[in-house]
Amino acid sequence: MSEKNREGKRTARERMLEQRAAEETSSRRRKKLIVGGSVLTVIAAAVIVGVVVQNQRSKPETPAAAPAGTIGDKNLVIPVGAGNAPSVLTVYEDPRCPACGIFEREFSSTVDQLEDAGKIYTNYHIVSFIDRAAGGKGSRTAANALGCAQDAGHFRDYHDVLYRNQPDETNDAFADKAVLISLAKQVNGLDTPEFHSCVNGNKFGGWVSAVQQDFDKSSFKSTPTVLLNGQPIYPKNGSEEITPANLVKWVDAANQGKQLGTAGSHGQTPAPTSTASEANNPSPTAG
Repeated sequence: MSEKNREGKRTARERMLEQRAAEETSSRRRKKLIVGGSVLTVIAAAVIVGVVVQNQRSKPETPAAAPAGTIGDKNLVIPVGAGNAPSVLTVYEDPRCPACGIFEREFSSTVDQLEDAGKIYTNYHIVSFIDRAAGGKGSRTAANALGCAQDAGHFRDYHDVLYRNQPDETNDAFADKAVLISLAKQVNGLDTPEFHSCVNGNKFGGWVSAVQQDFDKSSFKSTPTVLLNGQPIYPKNGSEEITPANLVKWVDAANQGKQLGTAGSHGQTPAPTSTASEANNPSPTAG
């Protein structure tokens, strides 16, 4: 690798870590503001809390519609790769998250190769909290479009296209459904009337909200969050920094002596069993 390429990759990782740190700082700041505001509004809140609680209880726990092939509790997880792969890679991402964009542009080809080799079964949680922090609706609209792509059997390709074309975090371009539909033209077989209708009609809006609610309940507070067999590996695995080469090394070490999975067509195989799914690798939740 040339010094120029090495410097470019180092810089990309530094930007990824800086964006992650900025998100965590922003999250802590928002929590402080929320607590302060709660003190000022507690009397008014007490008047309406009974109504809110009753409304929350009346909402169904499971979204009315979930994309085909989703797995896990309430079908909130999008799986990619062989369901019988020996290792599970869990990824929490927001479509507007800059650090996620940097991560995907550096790691997506490596993850795709590991999936296609039957080494990992990737479980994606598509969250949408940046809309709350930055304003707009691009996270939710893009998350719904990703659900539509999963429903059509083209999640992985469309996911990679979205991150390659990710706008700046302050540019809410993904709120424009025409932009999301236009990007589908880059995925063979996805640009169909059914996909257009799914995106324009916000078919999986309830599912998107349920995924975010699940993230809110977890101990994870920033994106990307990346786990290998339930253990955090981003930005480091122990003392080792995450890199494409290290990710391959860690997966191979975890898989040593185990039979590899049978990958399907371009990583889109639905899980044949739940034995390798997150049912056996639950995400930590806040106590």
